[in-house]
Amino acid sequence: MRRNLPKARSTRKGAVTLRLRLRRVKLFLCDVDGILTDGTVFITSDGEMKQFNILDGLGLRFLQQHGVKVGWISNRPSRVTERRATELKVDFLVQQKGGTKVAAVEKILAETGLTFDDVCFMGDDIVDVAVLRRAGLAVAVPAGIAETKQLAHYITEAAAGRGAVREVAEMILKAQGKWSGLLQEFLA
Repeated sequence: MRRNLPKARSTRKGAVTLRLRLRRVKLFLCDVDGILTDGTVFITSDGEMKQFNILDGLGLRFLQQHGVKVGWISNRPSRVTERRATELKVDFLVQQKGGTKVAAVEKILAETGLTFDDVCFMGDDIVDVAVLRRAGLAVAVPAGIAETKQLAHYITEAAAGRGAVREVAEMILKAQGKWSGLLQEFLA
């Protein structure tokens, strides 16, 4: 029954289907700027502003409510990102200048006892390619660089900062058989 899943737009071939990759996700990780936002940062004399999509945030909360841990990994430290992560009760927030995202993910994996096979990672730029290459489910966005899209098992229909994270969250929950129960909670 594929009716609940969009058709995969993938350039990376593998023996494991998209559905199987979605079913085994236990940890959802993503970049921030260019995934949770459209990549725009407004710098003011008082700080910075970013725009986050409410649907993406709710999708992350749904994942958490159904046993999938979530985390953000950014090479650009930001108080705005920290504030949004706190609001959403994100399980892991790594913001670091320098260092690799792979090392950050490995630290999270050691803490959780999970492996890269359990990870869905969404990225859009060169700093994300090493994690995308290792993730059990690698996801890119339409505006991502060519290398991220070549490594992706799935490329979202929605744009970054415009529901791309929610799209993937719903796919995970549907593949894991959790979406219909979630929907029933809101129909009552």
